[in-house]
Amino acid sequence: MPIQSQLVIFDFDWSLVDQDTDRYVFEVLAPDIRRKIKTRQAEVQWTDLIAMSLLELHGRGRTRKQIEDALRVLPFHPAMQRGARNIKENLRIPTTLICLSNANLVFIETILKDKAFEDIFEEIITNPAEWRDDGALIVKRRVSPDGPQHSCTTGCSANMCKGEELENYLVRCNKTFDRMIYVGDGSNDFCPILRFKRQGNRYRLCPTIPWTRKRIANEGEKAGLKASIRYWAGAWEVEEIFNTLTTP
Repeated sequence: MPIQSQLVIFDFDWSLVDQDTDRYVFEVLAPDIRRKIKTRQAEVQWTDLIAMSLLELHGRGRTRKQIEDALRVLPFHPAMQRGARNIKENLRIPTTLICLSNANLVFIETILKDKAFEDIFEEIITNPAEWRDDGALIVKRRVSPDGPQHSCTTGCSANMCKGEELENYLVRCNKTFDRMIYVGDGSNDFCPILRFKRQGNRYRLCPTIPWTRKRIANEGEKAGLKASIRYWAGAWEVEEIFNTLTTP
């Protein structure tokens, strides 16, 4: 049966862009805070740690403009930009793109705006963030620690379960997709691709090599993974794969 609609789900860090936004900002503006993050990441929930570190950065006098300037020079490969744009604008198969990320809304929107990419995603699902009047960037968990927690048993971080968020989006958007493509790199991208088996359509997966590949090999079959796997290591390869997904 011809493919008549498809959904592309992008992770952001090390997937759409060529860096980890949380770490990169501190590597540019305050390497000593970056060292603290590395030292404390096993003790403090990651989103909370970044939120605390951003407040410390603000306390040192670093400004909104400096943070935004750091994000604007974060590497974003032209091939990834072309690939995402081409598959979205392809007229032969209507394609919806969403972002599903453990970064935060301000980081993501700042980068997308700088690259004239604000229209690429129908929805961005990530941790909320906003600028305070005094210039501090406030980041919070998508799933608040003060409310009901997600029920994931696959290993998602406390701030959000990507699998549950994907399923919630599919209910919310009220659309049926003949194919779903997930582009991700990390072990936290394992949970959402397991949800593909609960859908009745055809899917492909494009993860990067280092982390997800190991987890797929070790746990995929036992967990019931049904997605068709395509491995990639560079943005040009994602563009190449996308070029094969533009015809019914």
